[in-house]
Amino acid sequence: MTNTGLNVLVTEANVEWFATETPGVAWRMLASRDEAGAGAGATVLIRMDPGCGYRPHRHLGIEEVLVLAGGYVDADGTHRAGDYVRYSPGSEHVPVALGDPGRPVAPDNPASLLCATARGGIELLDPRG
Repeated sequence: MTNTGLNVLVTEANVEWFATETPGVAWRMLASRDEAGAGAGATVLIRMDPGCGYRPHRHLGIEEVLVLAGGYVDADGTHRAGDYVRYSPGSEHVPVALGDPGRPVAPDNPASLLCATARGGIELLDPRG
């Protein structure tokens, strides 16, 4: 399920990002359901440099993504800033940020910034990254 056309303004300059083992991909935890005692899952901000992608993974519950800046492509299509995407439990994907990895991040080559809630968490499909 995809819903398009939301208008979102984001300033990420003051966000403390945490590197992942995947080059060009960082994240910031907003809330963990495990810590709150409400079952597995989390809400995170994900930042992917142009052309970089998040590891292949399977959703153990519903995953909801709001694209805040830039965009990404996966097997379900292209998702751009302002798009809301909902993935069903058991679905798998490999999101890759739009843009040219050979150029620096700039207004015409933005990083992809996502707000994602993974109810039930995810299962990484390629443990080597």
